[in-house]
Amino acid sequence: MLDSHIIVNLVYLVAAVMFIFGLKMMAHPRTAVRGNLISSIAMLIAVVVTSYLIFADGGASWVGWLLIAVGLVIGSGIGIFLAVKVEMKQMPQLVALFNGLGGGASVFVAGAELLGLTDARATADVMLAIGISGLIGTVTFWGSLVAFGKLQEIEIFEKPLPIPAPQAFNAVLAVVLLILVAVMASTGMGWPFIFVFICATALGFTLVMPIGGADMPVVIALLNSYSGLAAAATGFVIDNNVLIISGSLVGASGIILTQIMCKAMNRSLINVLFGTMQAGGGTFGSDDELYANVRSTSADDIAMILDNAQRVVFVPGYGLAVAQAQHAVRDLANLLKDKGATVEYAIHPVAGRMPGHMNVLLAEADVPYDQLKEMDEINPTMGQVDVAIVIGANDVVNPLANTDPNSPIAGMPIIEVDKARTVIVIKRSLSPGFAKIPNPLFAAENTLMFFADGKKAVLDIVSAVKDL
Repeated sequence: MLDSHIIVNLVYLVAAVMFIFGLKMMAHPRTAVRGNLISSIAMLIAVVVTSYLIFADGGASWVGWLLIAVGLVIGSGIGIFLAVKVEMKQMPQLVALFNGLGGGASVFVAGAELLGLTDARATADVMLAIGISGLIGTVTFWGSLVAFGKLQEIEIFEKPLPIPAPQAFNAVLAVVLLILVAVMASTGMGWPFIFVFICATALGFTLVMPIGGADMPVVIALLNSYSGLAAAATGFVIDNNVLIISGSLVGASGIILTQIMCKAMNRSLINVLFGTMQAGGGTFGSDDELYANVRSTSADDIAMILDNAQRVVFVPGYGLAVAQAQHAVRDLANLLKDKGATVEYAIHPVAGRMPGHMNVLLAEADVPYDQLKEMDEINPTMGQVDVAIVIGANDVVNPLANTDPNSPIAGMPIIEVDKARTVIVIKRSLSPGFAKIPNPLFAAENTLMFFADGKKAVLDIVSAVKDL
């Protein structure tokens, strides 16, 4: 008969393969839901089999089993509650919390293993894995909480750090942490773990606090990678193959996604982590001067413009999420398609506050996947668009990226809506985006501003189109 550990490892292999296929399927909107389900089932299998392994090795009494069962029930209950109650506009905050909880779980597991570690198990590789798990997991936990606070616009997280040279301070902390981990690995002593936790806590705050809101999509992707790396390190601590594989998958995919986000913003990862996106010198004077020629419009006027349009492109941004306007936009798009217009959605990689934010919102409203066009696909034909409707987007359509070399977003790829025949921008006001810089698109000759809440504005346009 096969040894129980062989069976467990075979089941782990099945779970790992399911993780890989699930992750692959999540790369495309058509299969993302199925991929998420497959990955969730794989995680459930991994948890159940790991629990069995603990019992088979005599490491769990009935109290241990009870704690495992309680943990599953409470965790599942919280997950179901959040999945049902959290609004789509709060999804970035939820992702940030998930990243943090993943890092925190790694710290607890590594710490618990350290407490029960025997001298025979306190080898250099195990102690190194414990130290790395504690370091990365702690940074991930506190960094994710700061990211959550910034996304939630909690005032305390918007204030600058009271540290004269935060970059130098971070460098010193990083060196100290590496020394502490090296001490753990070389001596087999566990006491440095406490100081790893303390220093990593400080580093988690000081790393993320200075980063501006415009860089949050990159930060979330990076913290997601950190949580995976912490999990992989913890897998080495407890000798769990599926945790090593799944953590490595998350870590690698997070790094790849971070690179994609940086490329979409024309910024290096070093610049994101150690720089800030500040309003810089531009070719314009005051905002009053820049916006002197802004023209506002109404729902009735927009309806008449759309009545003659053959090709309409919607450009969603974070304002769409805040207003929960995705269903109203879908209804307007359906009306326009019924009138014979071609309707598309231009998706910028960093639109919103997390990677794929706009894709998720539009998928929730059952927008056909083939209508979602990536920036590189839509830009070459923007000059052929009759009407481009920008809803809540700002920095990702700001032409200063192409025209002002002194702008903080200079060189950042944008959706070039300014090339469309008519641009309609739906915003509450002329306020700047995350980058805190003005947008000359609002005053362009081919632009009309519709000042209103995103959802109300689109609903008014729907009514006006129906009345034609």
